[in-house]
Amino acid sequence: MMTKMLVAMGALATLGMATLAHADMAAANACAANLKPDGKQIYAAVIAAKPTSDTLQSTMESQTRGLAMNGKIGRGEARDNAIAARDCVRLSF
Repeated sequence: MMTKMLVAMGALATLGMATLAHADMAAANACAANLKPDGKQIYAAVIAAKPTSDTLQSTMESQTRGLAMNGKIGRGEARDNAIAARDCVRLSF
């Protein structure tokens, strides 16, 4: 009986963590919907790179630099758009 209870509690905890992760991604996507077009591109590139909280800064820099150097986003506002995108990406953690 105790084993069944532990298994059930483990399953509920796993479901709760999955729901929490989904909610965080939903918040990040909702935030990104309000970004300027260049910010949305940065956000999409960074999310696709799957950064961790430890690698977020370097991922933001490399993705933003790559988009700017390839002419996909404007260089003049790249920093401001990256900061706004970063704030949205942080919500996904």
